[in-house]
Amino acid sequence: MIAIGGAIGVGLFLGAGGRLASSGPGLVLAYAACGIAAFFVMRALGELVMHRPAAGSFVEYAREFVGPWAGFTSGWMYWVNWAMTGIAEITAAAIYVHRWLPDVPQWITALVALVVLLAVNLLSVKLFGELEFWFSVIKVLAIIVFLFTGLALVLTSADVGGVTASVSNLTANQGFLPNGVGVVLMSLQAVIFAYSAIEMVGIAAGETKDPKKVLPKAINGVVWRIGIFYVGSVLLLAMVLPWTLYSGAESPFVTVFSRLGIPAAGDVMNAVVLTAALSSCNSGLYSTGRILRSLAQKGEAPAFTGKMSARHVPYGGILFTGVVYLFGVVLNYLVPKEAFDIAIAVASLGVITTWITLLYCQIKLRRKADKGELPRSTFRMPGAPYTGWLSIAFLAMVLVLMAFTEGPERIAFYSMPVIAVVLFVGWKLVSRRNRALAGPAKQSTPVREPIAGE
Repeated sequence: MIAIGGAIGVGLFLGAGGRLASSGPGLVLAYAACGIAAFFVMRALGELVMHRPAAGSFVEYAREFVGPWAGFTSGWMYWVNWAMTGIAEITAAAIYVHRWLPDVPQWITALVALVVLLAVNLLSVKLFGELEFWFSVIKVLAIIVFLFTGLALVLTSADVGGVTASVSNLTANQGFLPNGVGVVLMSLQAVIFAYSAIEMVGIAAGETKDPKKVLPKAINGVVWRIGIFYVGSVLLLAMVLPWTLYSGAESPFVTVFSRLGIPAAGDVMNAVVLTAALSSCNSGLYSTGRILRSLAQKGEAPAFTGKMSARHVPYGGILFTGVVYLFGVVLNYLVPKEAFDIAIAVASLGVITTWITLLYCQIKLRRKADKGELPRSTFRMPGAPYTGWLSIAFLAMVLVLMAFTEGPERIAFYSMPVIAVVLFVGWKLVSRRNRALAGPAKQSTPVREPIAGE
């Protein structure tokens, strides 16, 4: 439920509206393609978790199968992902609340959301788990209600606010690909972002009872549910209403329910999507707290981020991420209309890096198993290593395509060299400091004289 809750967030509930408005019904192809990549990422993660459950998840796997520098890089890139995702989530929450409180500035709502979620995460892991479970239940039920409602509307050719719900909406209004296949390809980066957080299963594994029994079932369950929820929802959205009626100004689900003529239906759905935004931000604070603690234990993050409370909450890492979320509040003050797109564009860099890391680590794990250096997993990634390499190639293509888009996506692409330089310098400084600390320790270790007879 944590993985489903993390994944079903603003990427679907808010982002799908703007993407439908630009790509048309063909957006479903982007969701299907990214869904296949997500399936192989999850299966790769499953094989790694069965090898060794770890709270640090892919950071620990990158360190084990690639090298210390890879653990450092993947950990900080995952942090970049969730830091920017959290900004997107609190921005979305502010956009949703604007429906009810149009006179309240967007940045104030974003700040209130941040304070509440920080408090929840800092209190206890149990409170986080309970809250996230119920957040997830609300979102999943909302999606299921929409799927059944949308299907009924299409099958009965119902009138939805003056237009007919029908399969014909997929090809009406200039066809299935009204703006060409290029626009659909350019939307892949945003769709990858929408699928992000499914890897939360791996991070939760380190705090799960009997993970080797629970995780395979959880991973398989997440994959097919996310596929149905995402691809099914976007397909039905495109059939219930013409794609020209959607926009990025509100959730497409709110658009549909508001046009049904049922009193307060739009407001109820708006409350649900608000819950979705808070849920994903909640997941981000949870995961970054654990990742930063894992990095701090190796001297690869500020020592403060490794601090643990008496309630076993890594409050240092959570507060560190929370400070960055404050930048999101400032962004909502300065550029409220662009804040969401800027945040998801940069966040997607972290998502893609994380997924490529998982896939490559699984390839290395399988290679070692084939040589007999490690035991073979009973939960294997299908089609490996070919599916792993193909998935990596697909994700690399998405990165390249970002250079040809306009707006925040292009900004994110050109920020990659800057991020790479910062990480390179950071790793050099960290490794130099660790060597300096290790040197005196080795020198001060007394040499034991051999005992007679040894």
